[in-house]
Amino acid sequence: MKKRMILVVIILALVFGGIFGWKAFVNHKIHEMMAARGLPIVTVATAPVRRVAWRDRIRSVGSLSAIQGVTLTAQLPGVVTAIDFHSGARVRAGALLVQVNDQPQLAQLAYDRAQTRLAYANLRRTRLLYRQKAASRAQLDTAVATYEGARAHVAGDQAAIHELALRAPFSGVLGIRQVNLGQYLAPGAPIVDLQSAHALYADFTVPQAEVPRVHVGQKVEVSVDAFPHRRFAGTVHAIDAAVNTTTRNILVQGVVPNPGGALRPGMFGRVRLIGTQAHEVTVIPAVAIAYNTYGDTVFVVRHRTIKGHPHLIADQVVVTVGSERKGLVAVTSGLKPGETVVTAGQVKLRNGMPVAINNALQP
Repeated sequence: MKKRMILVVIILALVFGGIFGWKAFVNHKIHEMMAARGLPIVTVATAPVRRVAWRDRIRSVGSLSAIQGVTLTAQLPGVVTAIDFHSGARVRAGALLVQVNDQPQLAQLAYDRAQTRLAYANLRRTRLLYRQKAASRAQLDTAVATYEGARAHVAGDQAAIHELALRAPFSGVLGIRQVNLGQYLAPGAPIVDLQSAHALYADFTVPQAEVPRVHVGQKVEVSVDAFPHRRFAGTVHAIDAAVNTTTRNILVQGVVPNPGGALRPGMFGRVRLIGTQAHEVTVIPAVAIAYNTYGDTVFVVRHRTIKGHPHLIADQVVVTVGSERKGLVAVTSGLKPGETVVTAGQVKLRNGMPVAINNALQP
C-alpha cells in the first residue's frame, strides 16, 4: 500500500513539475523575445523651445460706458404735443426731440411783454417829469424797478418756453422712447436715453501691486463677446486717485474710439493693458504641456545611444510655466532654448521611450 502511495506521489510530482517547468520555459522565451525587440517606437510631433520678446501685459475685466450719456427728463409739467424722433435714431446737438404744451406760457409771455411796454412808457414819462422837477426821486426809482421787473418776467417766460421744447444736448444715439403723444409729464419723468457713441470709456481695475506699471497714455486693448475676433484699441485716460480699501484694486479708465458704432455702453469687456518695454522669455506651444497638481511636465526629445545604436528618446521634464499668449506659454524653468518638445502623441509616451518625429501630425 505504501509503495502505491509513493508511486502516485512521484507521478504527480513529475506531472506538475513538467507543467510548471514548461510555463517557466515559455515565459523565459517570451522575455528574451521582448528584450530583443526593445520598446516600441512612438511617432510624435515636435516643436523647438524658442526665445521671443514679449511686452508686459496686465489682464483685467471691466465695462464700457459712454463719454457723454444722459436720460432726458421733463423739467416742467405739461402735456406732450409733438414727438420729433424715432427710437434708436442718431441725432445732432440741438435737435428738437419733444415739445410739451407751451400755450399757457406763450399767453403769459404776451401779457408780460405788454406790461413791459407799459412799464417802459411810464419810466420815460417819470424821467421827463423828474428832469422838470415834477416827480420825486422815489417815483423815478419805482418806475425803474417796475420796468426791470417786467423784463424779468418776460425772461422767465422765455426760459419756461425753452424748457418745454426738449432738445438734444449733444450728438449721439437715442434709446427707446418712453413717452407718448398726449401724455402728461410730471417734472423728472424720463423721456429717452441719449448716448454719445463716437468713443467710449472702458472702466477696469488692476491690483495695487501693478500701479507702477500703469500710466496715462498707455495702450489698452478691449474685446467683447459680441465680436470675439476683434480687438478695439484705446489709451489710458485717467487713473483713480485712491486704491479701494476693500478690494485693494485701483480704478483705471481708458478711452476706446468707436467710429463704426460697434460697441455699446454697458457692454462687458476683457481688457489688456500693454506695457511699453519688451523682455525676452522662453516659450513653447501650450499643447506640449501636461498640467498636473503635482507639477506640470513636458516630454523633451533627446539623442541617446542604446546597445550601440543611436535613438531619439522622450524624457519627461518638470517645468514651471508663466503667462500664455496666442497658443504659446512662457516657461521660467526646466527648459533651455534650442531643445525640442513633443506637441502631439504624449498620451502614448512614458519616460525614456524611443520616438520617431513626424511633424505632419502637428495639432
